[in-house]
Amino acid sequence: MVYLMSINPITATAYSLFVVGVSALVGAVQNIKKGLVDFKTAIVFSIPAFTGVYIARRYVLPAIPDELFSIGDLLITKEVGIMIFFGLIMLVASFSMIKNNVAEGDPDQPVRYNYTLIILEGLVVGLITGLVGAGGGFLIIPALVLLARLPMKQAVATSLLIIAVKSLIGFLGDLENLQIDWPFLLKFTALSVIGIFVGVYLNKFIDGKKLKRGFGYFVLIMALFIIYMEFS
Repeated sequence: MVYLMSINPITATAYSLFVVGVSALVGAVQNIKKGLVDFKTAIVFSIPAFTGVYIARRYVLPAIPDELFSIGDLLITKEVGIMIFFGLIMLVASFSMIKNNVAEGDPDQPVRYNYTLIILEGLVVGLITGLVGAGGGFLIIPALVLLARLPMKQAVATSLLIIAVKSLIGFLGDLENLQIDWPFLLKFTALSVIGIFVGVYLNKFIDGKKLKRGFGYFVLIMALFIIYMEFS
């Protein structure tokens, strides 16, 4: 939306929440039918996550000044700062997915929770999601694998439900602050929903470990691209 359609980053983050929320909800429904969603984990993670994202969209983001700081002749605006922050978060998250030393949970064993860390992680992910407008899958999935010990494919499926809930609730915080171009937003969302169906189908043929590393490299490439574009 920012680089191809020249949409203001603040508006783009709001649109992104809606697109990601709806498409993730469709994907979650498909995975629920397959029995891949862990509802207890989704509830534990979602409550602090949607609380954080709503606070960020409704109160924190509007309070950020349009001009953050300057370094010599370089002025860092609110829009540029958000994009750079997004790129750095993605850069950090990509390494957690690429590394091979993250032990996945056993699907035949009961899920073990670290409630304190899950709640804290959910709140942090919610705040970050609210600021950058991303669904936070690149943060939620490692958290579910590491803290709830879910297998990769179950973590991906559960993350879609979490993303849907917190993204759509976060979008509600923008309705009073922004003018929404509904025709454009609904068309873009429809294309994303088609992508979700394709992704759910392809997931049956991809090994979970390869999916994790491939996802990590994709996030890494996108992070470097965003940082390059903003500084260039």
